[in-house]
Amino acid sequence: MSSPKLALVEEMLKAEGEELRHSSSGEQTVIADFGPGDYVDVAFRVVEGDKERVQHFQGIVMYKRGRGPSTMVCVRKISHGVGVERIFPLHSPVVESIKVLRKGRVRRARIYFIREMSEKRVRQKLRYSS
Repeated sequence: MSSPKLALVEEMLKAEGEELRHSSSGEQTVIADFGPGDYVDVAFRVVEGDKERVQHFQGIVMYKRGRGPSTMVCVRKISHGVGVERIFPLHSPVVESIKVLRKGRVRRARIYFIREMSEKRVRQKLRYSS
């Protein structure tokens, strides 16, 4: 037996899910199932002057935060010896796609500890499987 309140919440979540699957241009956004420790490629739109292009950011997922339309994901990479972290709103029209390149196995939901490690040690810690 379900309450009217629960039915309303389920209906809202269903409508929200349908809305999130499509980008602003009407086409479906490709977002893979991923979690902390996975090595991902995030393709997102960048506007430079009057031109728009797609830029890719490859790195390790440090955490996912939130639920539904407010979901955020933090991705970390090493660029020229400097650690770079970017936070992407998962369901933003700016994000074109997120592809998992390698799955990593970790025991934590937020892997902040990789900030202090070398790249080699991070690879060992994350136990990648292709």
